[in-house]
Amino acid sequence: PEEHRVGGFFEALQAKNYEQAYAIWMNDPEWKQHTQQHARYPFSAFYQDWGPAGEYGPIQSYHIEGAALPPGRGGSSGVVVVVTVNQHPEKAHIWVEKTSKTLSFSPY
Repeated sequence: PEEHRVGGFFEALQAKNYEQAYAIWMNDPEWKQHTQQHARYPFSAFYQDWGPAGEYGPIQSYHIEGAALPPGRGGSSGVVVVVTVNQHPEKAHIWVEKTSKTLSFSPY
């Protein structure tokens, strides 16, 4: 399920639907109704990271390499999903929180 969630996120980015991608990232389809709840990572910062000027540039292609628990973290609250983006040599590591289904940058 975590790989599927990240796949939907990258599909939205590939379609340049950044607002939908942000909704997936936050697991909040109504995020525009209460932007203050996402003040720690507002849409403007998200767009800087994942928009056309972000690290990977416009998302043209992606491939989910797989998902795994962090090393030595059998009881972890989340899963790391590894993604090749635009054939970029540095892979994206996306953290998916198991209970909330929110996404974030992986600490691992």
